[in-house]
Amino acid sequence: MTTPYRVLVVDDHPVFRAGLCAIIEGATDLTVVGEAASGSEAVASAAALQPDVVLMDLNMPGVGGIEATRR
Repeated sequence: MTTPYRVLVVDDHPVFRAGLCAIIEGATDLTVVGEAASGSEAVASAAALQPDVVLMDLNMPGVGGIEATRR
């Protein structure tokens, strides 16, 4: 068995974020290692958690997904 891909989920809508996490956790080759509600949280979480994949919302207040990805 291979090690599952580690995913960071970023979205400012908590219900949508929870739904994405539930779908991801249902996959055998993926695991959610963290969640973030803003672009600035995403940058900090990505640095701390070192995920394989970041599922990023592009439109968020403050630091949006595009800027967070750049950082």
